Amino acid sequence: MTTAYSAERHYAHLDIIKRSLEGLIPGAAPADLMVKVTETLHDDPNGVQGFHTWEGHPAAVAERIFSALYGLPHTGQAPASPVEQAAAAKSARDLDGEIGALMAAADDLAGQAWYPPRPGDLVHLAYDSSYGLTSPHGETYAITHAPHARATHPQDEFMDMSLLYSTYPDSSFAGCYAVACDPDPLMEMWMKAGAHRITVVRDGVVVHNGPATVQR
Repeated sequence: MTTAYSAERHYAHLDIIKRSLEGLIPGAAPADLMVKVTETLHDDPNGVQGFHTWEGHPAAVAERIFSALYGLPHTGQAPASPVEQAAAAKSARDLDGEIGALMAAADDLAGQAWYPPRPGDLVHLAYDSSYGLTSPHGETYAITHAPHARATHPQDEFMDMSLLYSTYPDSSFAGCYAVACDPDPLMEMWMKAGAHRITVVRDGVVVHNGPATVQR
């Protein structure tokens, strides 16, 4: 099940990460500490060994790690989606973190009490301002049977997820998560937008209320 996003708990994590980095040199004054990351270059054509370096305070490194895990540490900032977490890990050259973020999200979806999605489910996606848009808006999708798939895949439950309505004024942007003939129609939305932006209604009952997990 998706764990409620707690700002206090996550900010405690940020403090733990920062103090752990500061503790690498016992007794050092935090204000005097710097973290230096060095990449050694071995492919110089002239045989001269070179370096790429990054240097910053432990607090900056702690915030980078925190942001990759939970989203930017600002009041009201939604958690990062799995794809956003993976992208942050990739930029930090953390292959394990990149793969782990995506695998954990897939496991999270599969572990939901209401999973798998069913024909008749309604899915609402709330685009907030942190998603890179000038104003929040929403999209509502309907999950239905994909009858055209039964002839070729009679044992599998393939579904369509079609856009019902979007409040975004640019129609060319709307419906980007619509899928056809898909055994797991929510996977792309879950990965790219994030569980915290998704609401699932089944038979008139909200079975997943992602926005309610984000503390505003």
